[in-house]
Amino acid sequence: MRTPYGKECEYYYQDFGRGHSVQECRLLGARSGWKPDLCKDCPVPGIQLANSCPEMVLRGKIRQGLLGLGRRVTLEVYCRRSNRSGFDPHIGCGECHKVIREIRKPSG
Repeated sequence: MRTPYGKECEYYYQDFGRGHSVQECRLLGARSGWKPDLCKDCPVPGIQLANSCPEMVLRGKIRQGLLGLGRRVTLEVYCRRSNRSGFDPHIGCGECHKVIREIRKPSG
């Protein structure tokens, strides 16, 4: 679904139809203190454009900025296939792409 800042994100949800007024981030959860302004600088839509690996798991948190000013979304990434974490989510763990290349390798 398109965020209030025009980016596609699978975790953002809104419903303003039939008298509803619902906006939420399903990555951060209902109790996180999420507000729509966090979508402006959220890294998740960019990651989803760069890497669509189904084995990559994102876990988000809201962090306070310096001196308590400003809030932002930070991520922890984990790969279910390679059991690794801490890699660049825009690129991936590197293991899953090897499997995809082997599957797509032309026979002959």
